[in-house]
Amino acid sequence: MARAKAPKDPVAEVQLFTDGACSGNPGPGGWAFLLRHAASGKELEGAGAERETTNNRMELLAVIRGLEALKRSARVEVVTDSTYVGKGFSEWLPKWKANGWRRRAKGGWAEVKNEDLWRRLDALLALHDVRFTHVRGHAGHPENERCDAAAVAAYQKYL
Repeated sequence: MARAKAPKDPVAEVQLFTDGACSGNPGPGGWAFLLRHAASGKELEGAGAERETTNNRMELLAVIRGLEALKRSARVEVVTDSTYVGKGFSEWLPKWKANGWRRRAKGGWAEVKNEDLWRRLDALLALHDVRFTHVRGHAGHPENERCDAAAVAAYQKYL
């Protein structure tokens, strides 16, 4: 008698709220994320800091660390106030990859800034079904404000 296959687990749907912050640019910086499982409402938070960094690196690292926290493939809505991350994901990343991780610049080609982090993000994007939603920073969005506060608190030890 043949056994019926167990149905596949449905793909989890999660929201990933992120923010990065810097005191000076470059300067001490922090990143933070809040992962929320859509069905259960369960949350996971993470934050960290670097002594000398840029705001863009912290924005990217917040998304990377949040995606790395997922234990299996998921549908992820990344909610960020970073146009750098959103445009990078939707517009620039495909072009950079097609051009051998180079970007067009005056007089020819230039290196992609923060290439190490964009490559890490690219690998994580291949594991998940990700879409980006942009929110205005410092505009009262509760989860964005929560991530901002955590990112700022994380880099305080370097001031």
